[in-house]
Amino acid sequence: MASFFLSFSLFFITVCTADGFLQYTVTSCEFNSTELNGIEFTLSYYYNKLEIVTFRSSVGKFVGYTAFGERQAENWNNGPEVVQRRAQKETYCLNNVGIDTESFLTKSVEPKVRLHSVAPPAGKHPTMLVCRVYNFYPKLIRVSWQRDGQEVTHDVTSTDELADGDWFYQIHSHLEYTPRSGEKISCVVEHASLSKPLITDWDPSMPESERNKIAIGTSGLILGLTLSLAGFIYYKRKARGRILVPSN
Repeated sequence: MASFFLSFSLFFITVCTADGFLQYTVTSCEFNSTELNGIEFTLSYYYNKLEIVTFRSSVGKFVGYTAFGERQAENWNNGPEVVQRRAQKETYCLNNVGIDTESFLTKSVEPKVRLHSVAPPAGKHPTMLVCRVYNFYPKLIRVSWQRDGQEVTHDVTSTDELADGDWFYQIHSHLEYTPRSGEKISCVVEHASLSKPLITDWDPSMPESERNKIAIGTSGLILGLTLSLAGFIYYKRKARGRILVPSN
């Protein structure tokens, strides 16, 4: 099973007085496996964002960070409280880790792919393509390039998988190349959510927005030339119809 690291927390606001003092607790489970020895249970008490005392399952007891917190930790470590907290790694965390693993980590989301060209840096190739792969889960993915069905191994650079902060990831792969007539350039994506590689071919034709701009400009030019020609013809006809009156 692939290694992973996740955590979930619960916030409890216990006291909130009129003058703004705030006391709250944070309970969290951090895990890199679904086994009990891969789980860390933490319970922290805060006062106005200052951590006062904390229990960690890896430490096995409460630790105080202020004078008041040290006194509380000593009292709890000598009473039933510490025994109860030690048990919560299993009673609280282990069940929730299993639920979260089933709900989230066994799922997968197919990546979306977008190909576009950018101005290349100064180098030996005049063209650079970018294959943007985004909104996929889980993280592990392979992005490669093909030229006429053969994998390209040179002039390819890629970013790491970048976390979006919402469980999704994205990655960008760049290909510098010299275009050849009739060739086919493709971005190939392999991911756990796909039953077969996702192949996206590069379409070198001009984007629709650029075609629209050229069409509008061309129409304007033709209209301008037509109006100019009509004006010229009208002027010539008027000139031929004039009657010349000789001067005395």
